Amino acid sequence: MADTNDIDELKAKRLCYHCLVEEFLRAEIKRAGKRGRCSYCLKLAKSYTIEDMAERIDTAFEQHFIQLPDDGNGDGEPAVSAIENAANIPEEVAKDIQAVLEDKHYDHEAAKCGEECKFGSDSYYAEKGADEFAWQDEWRYFERSLKTEARFFSRIAAAHLTRIFGGMDKMSTTDGKPLVVDVGPDKSLSAIYRARVFQSDEKLKLALCHPDQQLGSPSMIDAAAGRMNARGISVFYGANEPAVAIAEVRPPVGSQVAVARFNIIRTLRLLDLTALSSVRESGSIFDFGLAERLERATFLRSLTNRITGPVMPDDEAFDYLITQAIADFLATENDPLLDGIVFPSVQAAGDALNVVLFHKAARVKAIEMPDGTEIHATTGLTNEDGWEPWYSVSERVPPKVKEKREEAFPVFPRGIWLDDDSDLRDATLQVDLNSIKVHVVQKVKYDTDEHEVYRHSTEKTNPEL
Repeated sequence: MADTNDIDELKAKRLCYHCLVEEFLRAEIKRAGKRGRCSYCLKLAKSYTIEDMAERIDTAFEQHFIQLPDDGNGDGEPAVSAIENAANIPEEVAKDIQAVLEDKHYDHEAAKCGEECKFGSDSYYAEKGADEFAWQDEWRYFERSLKTEARFFSRIAAAHLTRIFGGMDKMSTTDGKPLVVDVGPDKSLSAIYRARVFQSDEKLKLALCHPDQQLGSPSMIDAAAGRMNARGISVFYGANEPAVAIAEVRPPVGSQVAVARFNIIRTLRLLDLTALSSVRESGSIFDFGLAERLERATFLRSLTNRITGPVMPDDEAFDYLITQAIADFLATENDPLLDGIVFPSVQAAGDALNVVLFHKAARVKAIEMPDGTEIHATTGLTNEDGWEPWYSVSERVPPKVKEKREEAFPVFPRGIWLDDDSDLRDATLQVDLNSIKVHVVQKVKYDTDEHEVYRHSTEKTNPEL
């Protein structure tokens, strides 16, 4: 331990930004430092005192390093080397900072008990990983609050979701993949498939005649509660492949499944949950916000399973509250606002993806037909071998008539003379009439993990028990 006079002299020494290679700290000193003569390169420039530098090192090590009980079996490095490498400064400067920090943390009574001093000359340090425990605890509190305290207008939920999802359009994965992706015309994802199960020929015929209404997102009255929507809120659940769409609706044997392709006709912004598993954050350890961003990234890497994991039917009412709240928040409150979510399917293997378009982006463009058009659908025909499936749709349109010039009527501002059922959303999807196929389910295959059930019997030691 150096004496007090020596420590005071070290604290007063100055380090200029020219002696620093670490970009964040160098820029900070150049911006906020005081002009003075550097004690190391002797230049007259913006600089910090060694006492100031020691405080910055102390904070950075508290957030990003762990002190090892000894040399860590080669896993750590001596305090001076750790300081030198972390701040990318000359060894002479690192030694001065280490001496100042050792003096600051030295505890005589602790030393008598054999406790190792923080930043002692014989101490070792190693960089620690981000700790997500606080984020996990906060998530559990968020879940409990939403289920048992306040389901609507929850400030706790809004604050927590803002911390998690805010600014996600500025984040990326380790290979540079964005977390928020654009889909639509001329994008890698330009169409999605939707499936619907039918056990009645009459309902299937209606869907084949009007696929924009019957195969698209349901009406408000028909919208049942789902993973990403409360009852009465219509969203569009789709998939990137027909087989995935079929698997997601889990049709029973003997049912008929109509599948249609829906082209995305305007650009949408979706949160890609498949990218969360490899999200990254980087920066300088001297950036006070880096530690929290690293912890957030670590938490996000486990978030996909929380949002998309299987939910048992008996648990849907409670467990769907969480994902429904997330969907509402992302659609209406988040920065940036999003139109939907892409996430991996748990019902199909490989690159199977589900796509959920929130209510504001779930409207299907109506099929335009002349007034008076008659539509008829068939699901089969009878021949010499009996009944044979045959799916067809026929349209009978009225003959064209010469248009009459009508008297002009005043144009009222949008929103006037609209009844309660008017839909002001912009159309997002357009059904491809040539893509519609009907799948008759012949069998369902399950992939399972099989486990033995072991039973054993023992004799009671006390007959009275």
